[in-house]
Amino acid sequence: MDAAVATAFALAVTFPAAGNIGGGGFMLVHPAPGQGDPVAFIYREAAPAAATPTMFTGKDTQYSHKAVAVPGTVRGLAAAHRRFGTLPWSQLLQPAIQLAREEFPINPSLTELLNTYLADADTADKTEFKRVFGKPGGGLWVPGDRLVQPDLAKTLHLLAEQGPDAFYTGPIAAGILAEMARDSHSLITARDLADYRAIECKPLTTRYRGRYDVYVPPAHSGGGTTLLEELNIIDTFDLTAWGRWSATTLHVMAETMRRANYDRVCYLGDPAFVSIPDKLISPKYGRQLAKTIDLARATRSKDLGPDISDTPKGASTTHFSIIDAKGMAVANTYTLERLWGSRIVVKDMGFLLNNNMFGFNLFLSKRYPKDTNDLNPNSIAPGKRPLSSQTPTIVAENGRVRLITGSPGSRGIPNTILSLIINVFDFNMPIEQAVAFPRFSHQWVPDQIYFETPELYPDMVKALTALGHTVVRKEPRPQGDAHTIFIKAPNHYIGVADTRRNPHASAAGY
Repeated sequence: MDAAVATAFALAVTFPAAGNIGGGGFMLVHPAPGQGDPVAFIYREAAPAAATPTMFTGKDTQYSHKAVAVPGTVRGLAAAHRRFGTLPWSQLLQPAIQLAREEFPINPSLTELLNTYLADADTADKTEFKRVFGKPGGGLWVPGDRLVQPDLAKTLHLLAEQGPDAFYTGPIAAGILAEMARDSHSLITARDLADYRAIECKPLTTRYRGRYDVYVPPAHSGGGTTLLEELNIIDTFDLTAWGRWSATTLHVMAETMRRANYDRVCYLGDPAFVSIPDKLISPKYGRQLAKTIDLARATRSKDLGPDISDTPKGASTTHFSIIDAKGMAVANTYTLERLWGSRIVVKDMGFLLNNNMFGFNLFLSKRYPKDTNDLNPNSIAPGKRPLSSQTPTIVAENGRVRLITGSPGSRGIPNTILSLIINVFDFNMPIEQAVAFPRFSHQWVPDQIYFETPELYPDMVKALTALGHTVVRKEPRPQGDAHTIFIKAPNHYIGVADTRRNPHASAAGY
């Protein structure tokens, strides 16, 4: 946990486009063998008290103060640290403070992000963004340039010295409120910040192939429920009999994704506001859905139900996986929603605010099946947390962790993790190969299979097309960024960095 907290704050410095203190997310913890049951920490952002279901129109931009939800990251990390941390809170922020104060060399991936978004039209009026992230003296950033963030260093120092209350009721809160006051349409108040709480709870779980216990956060993470539903469907099929790269295996996986993602949109939302059916993660329901899959023909998405309004979600999340010498594991996924969030940097404090109000479905729809909520389950309400696809995942066997993973990628996240689990536990791929293996995703709507490299598998695409699927190339970014640890034996850990988004990424052990 000490490593997880330190890493989370360090990423707020070194990966400002997605690492964050102005956003929120989910952490999953599996204690060392014999030290207790797995725990989930939910620190998803929340809607301000003044929020309403109809507060947005089609003319509203997601890069505005109005789009900012109450941040949860600091409360979430503090809650996890109180439960499992051993080193002092202030000590865990020191690496991040040093990185912000003394600068660090930027890699090619961050270089591209900085140059792209500094030139983007939606950032044109963001003076503070350009001041904090623009290259001193002007011009384009190049790999190896050093980024220094003195304002962020001061903010992190306040957090280290005063604790998380500095962010929610102290000087950092005052800075956030001053930033909100610059726009008459902003909603976050001092009470919103003071009232925010992270949630500690039991994870959801299912058993896969009769031996692997898969743990995920509960809704608010719609991705967790979606993944378990997918695994329960897949569990009824013998994929190894067909082969990993057979059209039948991919067809069954796509049909599974289609059904689980349909249920996600129909049923899932903040459980404090929405009644979520228990059946969604039950093996019995998985078997029922499996029987609806025709091995010879693709289902049309519209035959499952009418197109339901679902605002596109941000794919710019970041995930890290950690395990210690005793076998305690942490999977953490957190986000600003879109890359660089709202692109609003709190003046003189150096950190970005999220735009996670756009994580809700902004426009109400009555086109829902009769057994679901009358209104959109992910509609806006005061204090409600928007549904997320974030799915930090831990797989255990006989009480010992075997796999730690997670990914960015919006609604494709559970599909990314499903593919990884199948690669490892059905087809016994070496973990390096399992992470690198080409990925695909079906999200119910649009009725398409997004595939990373279809041009390399023309026969497979032809076979899927003959079954009634539409296969398109995944653009503009690859699917996911699944930084993963595989535990081959109690003292044999293998860390694999996914290099899809950053070819220079690597795993590290201490």
